[in-house]
Amino acid sequence: QVQLVESGGGLVQPGGSLRLSCAASGSIFYINAMGWYRQAPGKRRELVATITRSGTTNYADSVKGRFTISRDNAKNTVYLQMNSLKLDDTAVYYCNADQRPAVYWGQGTQVTVSS
Repeated sequence: QVQLVESGGGLVQPGGSLRLSCAASGSIFYINAMGWYRQAPGKRRELVATITRSGTTNYADSVKGRFTISRDNAKNTVYLQMNSLKLDDTAVYYCNADQRPAVYWGQGTQVTVSS
């Protein structure tokens, strides 16, 4: 079992920045990759960014060049630095841990971009 706790969401103006954190605990040794997904009202949950154990990253086209995913293995924490935020980035952001065949999710943190 893996437990994920997100933090760092909030209200920000367009063009602003936020940093999300996701702390993992429990049976974390066999986690293959971690990532961030988001779900806006009335829309499907979508991938934002992922990072593997070795540090390989992958981003959705909509956030490339604006968001950066990173991980601190010593702290078992994954971060999502979000810059140049847009109105369309408004969503609940979920942390994800891939420990196939199991997949774990955090409780989600709200990010609202509004003027």
